[in-house]
Amino acid sequence: MEAERTVPVDEAARVRALFVESARLKAEAGPALAPAIAQAAALVAGALRSGGKVLACGNGGSAADAQHFAAELLNRFERERAPLAAVALTTDSSTLTSIANDYDFGQVFAKQVRGLGRAGDVLVAISTSGHSPNVNEAVRAAHACGLRVVALTGRDGGELAGLLREGDVEIRVPARSTARIQEVHILALHCICDLLDHDLPEAKEDEA
Repeated sequence: MEAERTVPVDEAARVRALFVESARLKAEAGPALAPAIAQAAALVAGALRSGGKVLACGNGGSAADAQHFAAELLNRFERERAPLAAVALTTDSSTLTSIANDYDFGQVFAKQVRGLGRAGDVLVAISTSGHSPNVNEAVRAAHACGLRVVALTGRDGGELAGLLREGDVEIRVPARSTARIQEVHILALHCICDLLDHDLPEAKEDEA
């Protein structure tokens, strides 16, 4: 039987340092980001109350965050409530690959926004750098279709920050590390879910 590996002290210390770094960023960013997160939750809640829906997109880890967020709206977060209309634009491989093949990868989200989005909906656009061409094209398409945008960014906000219009919301994490930015993004999305849990009427699926 293979002996259990002992973790070197320096590796354990590095892990502890990463926890401290992540916790410090969250603690420092919380007061600055709280108003924008609350505003984003109110924007999403207003769209859902009016019969609208949430579309979400991002690349890589941000794609996973978009899917995570959509799942917690459509299914549930921490309270029993009616399903909330949310679609992650990152999950349909046939749609993504057909658009990328026939047109351009930069259009994989924008074409879905133009096909699925309606005035009054909200696009949640996630990009740690703000320089993701396909996310930025989705934001342009959202504006053309009458959607408002909640942008989750980092660093200086990148090109995405410059695309936002009045009525949109930016949640910009004040950090350089992609990993640390993503860790705050998922916390921000969980905060939005929590506010929606308490802001929207509680309802069970089996109720008439």
